[in-house]
Amino acid sequence: MTLHAASREALDLAERSLGEVLAGADPTVSVSVGDELLSVVDLLDREIGLRRAVGDSSVAPESRQGLVRRLFDGKLGEQALKVLDTVAGSRWSSPRELVDGLESIGRSALLTAAEKAGNIETVESQLFQVARIVAGAPELEAALSAPAAPADAKRTLVRGLFADKVDAVTETLVEQVVRRAKGRGVGNGLDKLVALAAERRERSVAYVTSANALTDEQRALLGTKLDGIYGRPIALHVEIDPALGGGLVVRVGDEVIDGSTSGQLAAVRRTLSRA
Repeated sequence: MTLHAASREALDLAERSLGEVLAGADPTVSVSVGDELLSVVDLLDREIGLRRAVGDSSVAPESRQGLVRRLFDGKLGEQALKVLDTVAGSRWSSPRELVDGLESIGRSALLTAAEKAGNIETVESQLFQVARIVAGAPELEAALSAPAAPADAKRTLVRGLFADKVDAVTETLVEQVVRRAKGRGVGNGLDKLVALAAERRERSVAYVTSANALTDEQRALLGTKLDGIYGRPIALHVEIDPALGGGLVVRVGDEVIDGSTSGQLAAVRRTLSRA
């Protein structure tokens, strides 16, 4: 998500408002607020005129807030309405950035619910597994990313694949990525959610591909080494790929450490080709 200066300031205000609303609230309230805010995101995505009206910085903040109240009073809980008041009353760089910012706030509410319930690590792991399933099935990713596919059809597909298999917060977050894909691959969006969940645990994410399953001892040793290399706690997410032949490939952000057999052979071939 790329936001210009005004939108970044507006997002900061909205995040503070969300924090105030959820302070002391139980997980069910946080889930409800997140669900309701994301439902508004879906509406603003569909209704271009409404999106422009709510995000029009040339209109007085009180008018935009009044519009939101008239539309959603009695349809959303008071906690979500308070956050929307802040969103509508702030100056955003564009209506589209307002919607992106609101989506970020809705996701934050859901991740806060997972934190409060003690499930944030589970949600992070489940998001990673879903991302790997999608990445490993090009036809599935194409179906979930298709811009012409109805949102309800995508939601039904996601629920058919993952309902009752993952936490409710995980499912909602996945559905939101899929609904807003609009032709963009959903895999990258899911990976961003993994990183957001890891940030809640004050960790960065290391995507590890291994030729063989790692033992608990090997995972602990690798985690310790990566913590030392990067100077911060690292959350490991491991997938198995026998095609590597042996060893590991580790990706942290844009940096890739290729210690696999196939990677080493490729490096030798490149060296020989230059000789």
